[in-house]
Amino acid sequence: MIPLFFIDEVCPVSRKACMDTFGEHVVHCKEFPGFKYRHDFVRDIFFDIFRRAGVSVKNEASVNFLTDPLDRRSTLRHADVMVYGWVGGKHACVDLIGVSPLLGLGVGPFTVGQAALKAASSKVAKDEKACSDNQHTFISFVFDTFDFLAPEVVDLLHRIQKVCSNVMSLRFVNVVFTRIGFFIEKGLTAQLVVRLHSIQV
Repeated sequence: MIPLFFIDEVCPVSRKACMDTFGEHVVHCKEFPGFKYRHDFVRDIFFDIFRRAGVSVKNEASVNFLTDPLDRRSTLRHADVMVYGWVGGKHACVDLIGVSPLLGLGVGPFTVGQAALKAASSKVAKDEKACSDNQHTFISFVFDTFDFLAPEVVDLLHRIQKVCSNVMSLRFVNVVFTRIGFFIEKGLTAQLVVRLHSIQV
């Protein structure tokens, strides 16, 4: 709750929402380049953790059954991370999404993690059946900018820790959660810095 911007103003990118002094809009505006940057940043770290643990994974894996929710046509999209043979021999499609915990704050009382849990539920409802019908498993990797991780993410990272303990040092195992949290915050900082720079210019 530290004021970052001097005045409220219309977002110069989306032109739909008003910039607030605390930077809430900057955090969740999908039109800012930094929004996708943060998503890709966390995805790449998640991929790197799997790779270092010796698990077979692929970034932006092509599949033939996930449709793009932003396109009314049946345009296919990639799985953010594909983990091969992860659940009962089935490949797991991991879909990452970062949300602002302040979304919908004026609607009701604030509850820690409510935005992330809502996003996770929506992701599962949208993609789980398509994955199951094609002999894959779906895992939603949902986090918010206050470092809240959905329960599915916590379970996933705990399992990665167990795998890591067989092939990596104890020090690396202990920093799995720390690495994810650090890069969430680093991506968020990049979004805020870019916006502050644009104001000064």
